[in-house]
Amino acid sequence: MKLSDLLQALAVVIIWGFNFVVIKVAVTEIPPLALTALRFAWVALLIAPFFRPTRAQFGSIAALALVLGFGHFGMLFIGLRGADAATTALMIQLGIPFSVILSTLLFADSLGKVRILGMAMAFSGAALLAGEPEGGTPLALLSLLVSAFCWAWANVLIKRRSDIHPLTIIGWMSLLAMPILIVASALFESGQLTAIQTASGNAWAALGYIVIGSSIIAYYLWYRLIARLSINKVVPFSLLAPLLGVAAGILILDEAFTLYKAIGGTMTIAGVALIEIRQARLRKLKVLAPDI
Repeated sequence: MKLSDLLQALAVVIIWGFNFVVIKVAVTEIPPLALTALRFAWVALLIAPFFRPTRAQFGSIAALALVLGFGHFGMLFIGLRGADAATTALMIQLGIPFSVILSTLLFADSLGKVRILGMAMAFSGAALLAGEPEGGTPLALLSLLVSAFCWAWANVLIKRRSDIHPLTIIGWMSLLAMPILIVASALFESGQLTAIQTASGNAWAALGYIVIGSSIIAYYLWYRLIARLSINKVVPFSLLAPLLGVAAGILILDEAFTLYKAIGGTMTIAGVALIEIRQARLRKLKVLAPDI
């Protein structure tokens, strides 16, 4: 990996690491689906008019609007409403073992003992996190599981359409996801308009960070890296985000660092790391011996 790619990957995980805290600040004032719709409205306004997809690309972006826009981001925001930032930062890492499961189902990829062990460790760690009394509500934890799965699914979709400019994906995915989220918010939430009108300066500053930092800068860099490099080279950097997220939750939001987080988080990250190490080795063998 080139130095420029390394710096971009590090910039992404730093932005995402603090993003858990920032979303938590905003979602305590504005209902999660309404906040996600606001996020996408601003992103679409800033990007969609300048980067337009072709007719052939539109279907793929529409699929991403559902999987990434509603499935990942919508569920992530719901999860953060009912779970603390540190728990969320760790739970969302299950996207990596979910990626292994999708590869097995979609591409007939064999699991192997190492990856099975890594998955067992990651999901066992997540189960410990879910058992923490103050970690989050059952609905929040379920939402985070769905969010992690949709993140894995979205990476597969993005990798298949590396011909689409990253900003086109970001802008039009946001535009197409927005009405889905508005309808969902109208059906399942209440008091959205009042919450938006009375939101504090901190909530609006948090939304600005989410829109500019996370949605535009970080995802633009991330999509570029995924499109140009192998997923196995890029995805391991996401392991740094939960560490920053846990630290930020404890230091900034004064969240408790409990035994559940210590053991469950260690197991989850260790399991994910084991998967990623094995993935990287398999990728290297595939390059050296393409017929394997």
